[in-house]
Amino acid sequence: MRKDIQLLLPKFLDLLLDAVCVVDTQGRFVFVNAASERVFGYTAKELLGTPMIDLVYPADRELTLNTAQKVMSGEPIPHFENRYIHKNGHLVDVMWSASWSESEGLRLAVARDVTPLRRAERQQKALYDISEAAHTAANLTALYQQIHQIITTLLPAESFCVALYQATNNQLTFPYYVDQLKRRYHDRELVTHEPLGKVILAGKSLLMHGTQSGASDSQLPPNKLVEMDWLGVPLISADKVIGALVIQQPSDRNDYNEQSEQLLHFVSVQIANAITRKQAETRLLHLASHDALTNLANRSLFNVRLEFALKQAHRDNQQLALLYIDLNKFKMINDTLGHEVGDRVLVEFSKRLKSSTRESDTVGRIGGDEFTLLLVNIHSQSDVELVIAKLNDSFEKPMQIGGHNITLSASIGFAIYPQDGRKREHLASSADANMYKQKKSRLL
Repeated sequence: MRKDIQLLLPKFLDLLLDAVCVVDTQGRFVFVNAASERVFGYTAKELLGTPMIDLVYPADRELTLNTAQKVMSGEPIPHFENRYIHKNGHLVDVMWSASWSESEGLRLAVARDVTPLRRAERQQKALYDISEAAHTAANLTALYQQIHQIITTLLPAESFCVALYQATNNQLTFPYYVDQLKRRYHDRELVTHEPLGKVILAGKSLLMHGTQSGASDSQLPPNKLVEMDWLGVPLISADKVIGALVIQQPSDRNDYNEQSEQLLHFVSVQIANAITRKQAETRLLHLASHDALTNLANRSLFNVRLEFALKQAHRDNQQLALLYIDLNKFKMINDTLGHEVGDRVLVEFSKRLKSSTRESDTVGRIGGDEFTLLLVNIHSQSDVELVIAKLNDSFEKPMQIGGHNITLSASIGFAIYPQDGRKREHLASSADANMYKQKKSRLL
């Protein structure tokens, strides 16, 4: 009876749902049961003689080899997890128990495929992390970066792109992208027949393999034409498609399949909600710190930036200038042409003010027809006078508004840190006094 059982043992092993593997001292498979093909995708003939480590996902190889050394030193390992690359290319999460036969010089291991369980855990964690990121990310850019990191825990996403769609003008914007091929993504109109257009207009995910994967040749720099797999899912919030999420990988890696498409689609709704939430939050913060008519910094934001600039100037032993600007005879425009024309004049004046200054400077509207300008890192009073001359030239060019030819002028006063004051209040008082002094001289 015992002899019969020994003869039947290989058949019994083939009936097991878990993979049973025996590996020699060189790490090569010398025995596998039938379940090994279900777990790894390779037949017994293909596996025998193959180094076990060749099938292990590269990121897990070092830990796997270290664990194998522990087993070979006589330490049984009841629970060890790593990832293997299935024959068809997808990753398999495997839980092992392993022990060592010193007399035979063989390592015996039993492997259980725990991929469905781990996938569900990663999905739940991803949903939680996306929701958390929507609350904690400092801004939209930080949110996109965190979403990218979260997606990489689910799928390979070395090339990753967030595309946002504005239906009113059919425009695509690309606020965040990372591309293996160093391609640049430019804001543009949505093209109906391109893969991105299909995803957004149909509101359905799309997986494409190889050269027809969605990146037009014009987007690729020279010598960068490689076959890429392209996976895109719509971003849908409140039943409205706000854009798409796209990931790409080289086709020869076989990273994406129907399961990948379902997985990315599963988390896309949470991602879309996180983006719309952060967009709304960003808009509210902007409204709280900017003038609603001109979109310039309001008094509160301007003062914050001025205080910061004063600290920086003190630390670096630099100078800065504060300018107060008041439109001359603006009340007459409001009284004779109406407040609508007056508002359009203020908007145009703001644009000219903004275009005449540097990116590092701050322009603010503190009320009515009064504006402020912060010039950082100046070298002398002559720098300020050059800016004022440039501003006056810009202001005096006629405006064509509502059929009216309007010419403006402005009174400008300034104060320089540190000679005119070291505190915001002192500089503001000095600049304001100088501005009114100039305004009064114009009336004489």
